[in-house]
Amino acid sequence: MSIDEDTRWLEWVTKQFESIAGDDKEIDLDEFKTALKVKESFFAERFFALFDSDGSSSISLDELLEALDLLIHGSETDKLRFLFQVYDVDGSGSIDPDELRTVLKSCLRESAISLPEEKLDDLTLALFESADQDNSGSITFEELKAELENFPEVMENLTISAANWLKPPDLEQKKSKTPRYLTRAYWHNNSRKLFFLCLYALLNVLLFIIAMLKNAHEGLWFMVAKGCGQCLNLNCTFVMVLMLRRCLTWLRATWVVRVFPLDQNILLHQIVGYAILIFTIGHTGTHVMNFARMSQNDGMYQLWEYLFTIRPGIGWVNGTASITGMVLQVLICLMVVCSSTFVRRSGHFEVFYWSHLSYVWVWALLIVHCANFWKWFVAPGLMFLIEKLVGIAVSRIGGLYIVEVNLLPSKVTHLVIKRPPFFHFKPGDYVYINIPVIAKYEWHPFTISSAPEQQDTLWLHVRSMGQWTNRLYEYFRQPESQTISNKRLTASLRNRRHESRMQNEMFKSASCNNTVASNKDDAVELTLYRTSGTHTNSQKPVSDPVAQAELGDASPDTRELTAKLSENHRYCSIKCYVDGPFGTPTRQIFASEHAVLIGAGIGITPFASILQSIMCRYRMRKQNCPNCNYSWCETIKDNEMKLRKVDFIWINRDQKSFEWFVSLLTKLEMDQADEEPEGRFLEMHMYMTSALSKNDMKAIGLQMALDLLAKKEKRDSITGLRTRTQPGRPDWAKVFQKVSEEKKGKVHVFYCGSPALAKVIKAQCEHFGFNFYKENF
Repeated sequence: MSIDEDTRWLEWVTKQFESIAGDDKEIDLDEFKTALKVKESFFAERFFALFDSDGSSSISLDELLEALDLLIHGSETDKLRFLFQVYDVDGSGSIDPDELRTVLKSCLRESAISLPEEKLDDLTLALFESADQDNSGSITFEELKAELENFPEVMENLTISAANWLKPPDLEQKKSKTPRYLTRAYWHNNSRKLFFLCLYALLNVLLFIIAMLKNAHEGLWFMVAKGCGQCLNLNCTFVMVLMLRRCLTWLRATWVVRVFPLDQNILLHQIVGYAILIFTIGHTGTHVMNFARMSQNDGMYQLWEYLFTIRPGIGWVNGTASITGMVLQVLICLMVVCSSTFVRRSGHFEVFYWSHLSYVWVWALLIVHCANFWKWFVAPGLMFLIEKLVGIAVSRIGGLYIVEVNLLPSKVTHLVIKRPPFFHFKPGDYVYINIPVIAKYEWHPFTISSAPEQQDTLWLHVRSMGQWTNRLYEYFRQPESQTISNKRLTASLRNRRHESRMQNEMFKSASCNNTVASNKDDAVELTLYRTSGTHTNSQKPVSDPVAQAELGDASPDTRELTAKLSENHRYCSIKCYVDGPFGTPTRQIFASEHAVLIGAGIGITPFASILQSIMCRYRMRKQNCPNCNYSWCETIKDNEMKLRKVDFIWINRDQKSFEWFVSLLTKLEMDQADEEPEGRFLEMHMYMTSALSKNDMKAIGLQMALDLLAKKEKRDSITGLRTRTQPGRPDWAKVFQKVSEEKKGKVHVFYCGSPALAKVIKAQCEHFGFNFYKENF
């Protein structure tokens, strides 16, 4: 850094020190722990001891600056020396196995990783044996340095990530950049949405101007009110068109999807909703001003009579225009407020749900309020009515039952539903489900997480985030209160035997007859790393029909459980209704050449279905040499699937979240046990955000040990997959740069997860020229 930058940095560090230190201008151990925000006191105590050069049990500003100078301005050797001193707990000048185990155990706690003691021993031995080159029984500084040189990504930047107050501020002046919305890439990647919004805005402007000109003789306030009213005629019907899910699903298979942004119908619905609010306020406000002018000029009626009575006779139905207008204003404002993100995402989805049902009253009042609204409403209203009737018919045809339930980590409820024979869907589609025993009148949307090739059952994975989803989880978490069937053990035995048969046939499918596991070790691997206490095979068991018959005397909506296999896994027969399926942007995946699937947390659910379907089609293409064990996959593109490469990226906060789909992912890895001539068709990338990055001093040893043990066992210690789980968050620039360099064809990025991360990924996609699709309901 330059002299000016050093001066500014020194001033900043001094200010930060004063904010932490007490009146004595010294930082003690407790203050140091608080400032460092470490989860494990071991590292705080070790860092404190090394910073406290005079052994006074407190750190002065000079001692802090001296330590910072070493960590920030020091050479790699200086930083490595500091790291070695952290690991050398007894200060003997070497690291023995017990010291290394203590450090790694603290690293695990710091990264929120839970492993058995035996696995910790394996990690310790893997790192120690690799670093102890002379087999002396201890690791010297030179040996540690040599070992770290095998991990160049660690050497790039040794930091203490938790100590944000110790980090120097970014002294580089931010370069002036062109606003994202003005870049050529943004306009290219959002051309359909921008084209549609321009048409939409132009149509509203034209309607507004025409309505004003027709009423030019009535005065300015009345002209503006009529202009807003005409725009409301359009928007109050168009907002309905954007939610015709069946029509939009059908249109996704036509040329219309290439011209209009059908995949962003929810965003457009929100935009139109806000436009309705603005036009409503404008319409009401200008009418109030006009009534105020009329009450002053003619004196026949007071302002309140114009607004709240039918005496002036305004309106085509008994002079009710003013009263219905005021009610409409209240209802529309209420709907907009209750549909805000802070309401829907704060666990109060029911508030949004029930307030939004007032759209029926809004349309009824609009017909009474405006003489011409019915002309705008009749065609869209008829389409809406037909779609609703079809939805009711589809959801009520046949008896659907939840036949199996798994309670997974992070309060995720895995529902297995008996699939009706007429139910056809595509990977990534979603349905609305109603479970009367949870809430009789509520319908909620969830992505189907099973593959279309699976004929017998549907999978839904429900994350407990609101009132309804929490009630669902708690309902199945409660112990059985009674036994309905007198032959419960018989039914249980039949179910277990049926499950055993399904497991034996789990690698066989009607449309995918090729062998999946290439050797017995793969089958053992799948068994070893199944989620404890859950049933997550890629093929789902169907309840035995005899066992179903034994439940015939129970109420159809509240049939109790026939067998409880474990605390978190049970068979059941609970009535439910399903409306759908409905299409999503992920339907585009099979038309792309290089697909990048990004799921954050429970956002993996649409990709669970997609990955299973992709790999099923992949297996259909797989060829085996009759003379040897070599196998390969044909790369010929067809109308069904043009994919040449799939990158799957799953980002989770903690270790347990990976257990949701660990069996499925293990099976997908087994499908690719053989290397392909052009590289793997499917590559998986796992990221755990709670784990500290590889270049953090509190995680270097752990990440090195995990790498070494993964190479030795050919299995990740965190998930049990062959794919190594990466700590921290992805560097999207590097990820997409690598994807771009592979040159497998046009790249399409599909994302499902938090909106905040979606913005980051979308910006990177625009930079690299990738098409971006966000999963939305």
